[in-house]
Amino acid sequence: MNLLKRIIVFLLLLCMVAGVSAQSRRFGVPNLSQYDNKIYHFGFSLSAGTYTYVLSSNPNLSNLDGCDSLRVVNPRAGKSFGFGIVSDLRMGKYFDLRFIPSFSFPDCQLQYFCNTDVPNINYANGGANGIVFLDLPLLVKFKSTRMMNNVRAYVLAGAQYSFNLVYSKAEKIANQSAHDVLLVNAHDVMAQVGVGFDFYCTYFKLATELKFSLGLMDQLQREGKYEGSVTGLRSKGFLFSITFE
Repeated sequence: MNLLKRIIVFLLLLCMVAGVSAQSRRFGVPNLSQYDNKIYHFGFSLSAGTYTYVLSSNPNLSNLDGCDSLRVVNPRAGKSFGFGIVSDLRMGKYFDLRFIPSFSFPDCQLQYFCNTDVPNINYANGGANGIVFLDLPLLVKFKSTRMMNNVRAYVLAGAQYSFNLVYSKAEKIANQSAHDVLLVNAHDVMAQVGVGFDFYCTYFKLATELKFSLGLMDQLQREGKYEGSVTGLRSKGFLFSITFE
């Protein structure tokens, strides 16, 4: 899995360099001159980034039953990667509505520090099953006029609903091993904002994008071994994406 993540990140960087190189060779020559007049656009997206939690912890950790040695609980950022299908609806000269159903694979952990320097790590949904999200983001994109004929800057904002496709299996394992499995909710809603650049190449449009997401729902379902040390979890992520349309 780690090797696959590295390959995807490498391909993302390679595509970005290729797109910028192609753009520089076509400087001053307007590509895809009728592209922006079309109502619908379709394509695909590849992404990689980080995923973690905003954590609310119990202020009296040492007073919890069976947790007298617990001192600190910290979220640990994990890697995430995904792919999706881009659907873009032109709403005006400077606005688009974007729907990008995607699959994402975040790695989520909590670290429990007791009276030793070695943390006890709990993986969300038991680690082995992990999280496989079906993401359904709906975003409004505000774009600039073309710069140097073939480049646009843009910002976007919206919300995303996510559903964990392996939740039922994770819940079953959590019921069998409740002592040491961190179980998070199957559903999540996230607010999203991002910035990016469109590059109009000869035969397609390439975009690079950086997006920030913050969960609006408490994700904590069952904590496991240190029950009661965490009072709330909200998801947070940074994602770098490349799209081809």
